[in-house]
Amino acid sequence: MTRNVHQRISQAITPLLLAFLLAIPLSGVTRAQDQAPQHYCASVGNDDQLRQPPPSFEGAIKRLFNVSGKYALTATYYRCAKGKVLLCYVGANLPCGKADMRTKLPPANAWCNKNPNSSFIPMAVTGHDTPYNWRCVRGRAKPEGMIAKIDRRGFFTDNWKELR
Repeated sequence: MTRNVHQRISQAITPLLLAFLLAIPLSGVTRAQDQAPQHYCASVGNDDQLRQPPPSFEGAIKRLFNVSGKYALTATYYRCAKGKVLLCYVGANLPCGKADMRTKLPPANAWCNKNPNSSFIPMAVTGHDTPYNWRCVRGRAKPEGMIAKIDRRGFFTDNWKELR
């Protein structure tokens, strides 16, 4: 009889226990897409993942970047920095991702093999995500000074604007 009672109790409690355990993570944690970006960023502080902004950001995108229309939302990203929402519009070759901080670029060296003393290397070769000005010195690519400011998280400072 004891075994039968234990079995019945187990059968009655198991679904309740399972439902409780499954509900725990859902009650205290929400994903970024389940919250307004302002609330999400305030709660996490920093999040470098680039996300598409919600339609409610159209006015801010227009105000900050002077762009509107069907591509305004799809060409804009947001991320979280110090609890704030920052926006970046890709525009004409403006990188929203992190800067490529490498000081050795194989495609740039290939350019310099053909143009050994060129005073510049085109961005079509180096990429638009490098913060350096590049030139060729005796057939090797050399970075020569920063042409852009990079924030502490590795993003181009001038490309990101705070949502207000």
